[in-house]
Amino acid sequence: MRTDTPWGTLPARDHLLAGAADAAGAPVLDVVIPVYNEEKDLEPCVLRLHDHLERTFPYSFRITVADNASTDRTPQVAARLAQVLPRVRSHRLEEKGRGRALRTVWSGSDAPVLAYMDVDLSTDLNALLPLVAPLISGHSDLAIGSRLARSSRVVRGSKREFVSRAYNLILRSSLAARFSDAQCGFKAIRRDVAERLLPMVEDSGWFFDTELLVLAERAGLRIHEVPVDWVDDPDSTVHIVRTATEDLKGVWRVGRALAVGALPLDRLARPFGDDPRDRALSGVPGGLARQLVGFCVVGALSTLCYLALYSLFRLGAGPQLANGGALLVSAIANTAANRRLTFGVRGRGGAVRHQAQGLVVFAIGLALTSGSLAALGAASGSPSHGTELAVLIAANLAATVLRFLLFRAWVFPERAAAEARPAPEAAPAAPSAGPADDTHHELGNVR
Repeated sequence: MRTDTPWGTLPARDHLLAGAADAAGAPVLDVVIPVYNEEKDLEPCVLRLHDHLERTFPYSFRITVADNASTDRTPQVAARLAQVLPRVRSHRLEEKGRGRALRTVWSGSDAPVLAYMDVDLSTDLNALLPLVAPLISGHSDLAIGSRLARSSRVVRGSKREFVSRAYNLILRSSLAARFSDAQCGFKAIRRDVAERLLPMVEDSGWFFDTELLVLAERAGLRIHEVPVDWVDDPDSTVHIVRTATEDLKGVWRVGRALAVGALPLDRLARPFGDDPRDRALSGVPGGLARQLVGFCVVGALSTLCYLALYSLFRLGAGPQLANGGALLVSAIANTAANRRLTFGVRGRGGAVRHQAQGLVVFAIGLALTSGSLAALGAASGSPSHGTELAVLIAANLAATVLRFLLFRAWVFPERAAAEARPAPEAAPAAPSAGPADDTHHELGNVR
């Protein structure tokens, strides 16, 4: 995976100032239409989209035809449209790949909001303004059209319906994706987000936008979903089996990279909120509630593992040896789980040191539980197995509280401090270069 993103973390989202883009000679929205051998459908698509935007879109726009190495008359059709319509331009690529086309055009665009849609215009164009409005207003970072939302109206065959739902089920189960529709060819992104996110996206084909969404979601960026009306194109040239195979390979690649912490997603983090008051809170340890929940979940599972191991070891060993062996195994697993899930430490850096410190914490827990067993033996002589378990549970509760405090203050102090530290103040927005009366308006206020 690419990890050479040269930028720092994203600034706080802000409304795009009216007149700023126009004054710089750039449109507010750049809609990309990636095409391959679409000489028949390209012209009616562009004319229909251009007419819709001129009639209904309240901001300046551009339509970019991204030709993916077509071998028919598609380049000539695109060039003619660019000559006739001043808001249309064409871009020729000598290699195929929808992702490659989007990456190339988006990377070179000067529009603050970037979008794309399929050439068949299967999605009702009335959803375009609701798609990009949250990006213009500063509310969201990315936006997608969803055919699987409850209020969406979709007309398509059972085969495509099954493939789409099965694919999204795979994404949810393997990559923990929460967005509802990865494959709808109707998406938008803010340019400042694209500049930082695109270098991390490796795929150049159909998996491109799925990878984009997964990485954005894992980085904590806000994804807005718009229910759409969608009618299947029966003449679509998409090869379902080949596309599905490449998508599954992409799922495996991205899942593996996320599992080993190979992606610097912290570079995409947003400040806590856009309101400066959100960053001026004092005396509130950031991330404490989330860490407590994660620690409790990991602790509950570790306790069950510990009790099962103790019962197993007790069949062939004394209580002290069984307790020590069960606590050692569960402690190693507990430290690894808390490192990744509770405190969000990714990658192999510092893993050995964390485990060593975790073993010190384990020794303290061992002293508490072993001391409890010794005290129980001295008090009752030969206690029952159930009594031993009850005493161990109580001792483990005390050890758990101490373990969390030591993890937060000693083993993973840099993560606790990072979450408690207020985010830096966002740089003030640059004044608009447009007319003076435009600087008091925001593009999010849709006319």
